Amino acid sequence: MNKTTLFSATVAIFAAIICVSGFLRIPIPGLQSAIVLQNLMCVLTAALLGGILGVAPTALFVVAGVLGLPIFAGGQGGFHVLTNINGGFRIGWVFGAFIAGLIAGKPTVEEKKIHIKTVVRISAAIILGMLLLYVPEIFYVIAFKKAELGVGGAFKLFLTAFFAPFLLVDLAKSIVGILLALKIRPVVAQYLYN
Repeated sequence: MNKTTLFSATVAIFAAIICVSGFLRIPIPGLQSAIVLQNLMCVLTAALLGGILGVAPTALFVVAGVLGLPIFAGGQGGFHVLTNINGGFRIGWVFGAFIAGLIAGKPTVEEKKIHIKTVVRISAAIILGMLLLYVPEIFYVIAFKKAELGVGGAFKLFLTAFFAPFLLVDLAKSIVGILLALKIRPVVAQYLYN
């Protein structure tokens, strides 16, 4: 199998994994959002593949969802998912995956022996990726609520309704993602890059 076919198949498989993770959704009473695994899977696949290739599964997933496939959490799909108050997260998934892939870098088989540098790099990639995926959502919440609450009030709403309730959950997901990435990256390197 040539490398282009292998990379394309890998991107498609990882995008499918992200899609499937959308069916695992835990609603939180009183909040518009829910606990989902899609954000972790976007960042984790980026850390597993590394570099620019790392963002490709997330980009494919987001484009497919925006084009209408009901693959976002809760069975949502279509362009309208970018035009509601949670739309910033879809853009944030791509942004977080891009940063995580760049920080993680291309995996190597030598990562089977875990060194502190590898742990720090992968931890930074996943934690920063998970945090940075919130950045576009800040602008969405401000855009949707500034007329009603003002910029300061909209930012406070973002912190209290979209960020703080999920911070500990996302930290726990990040820890799981780090452990998975440390274990799986050498396998990915063996199949993709050797």
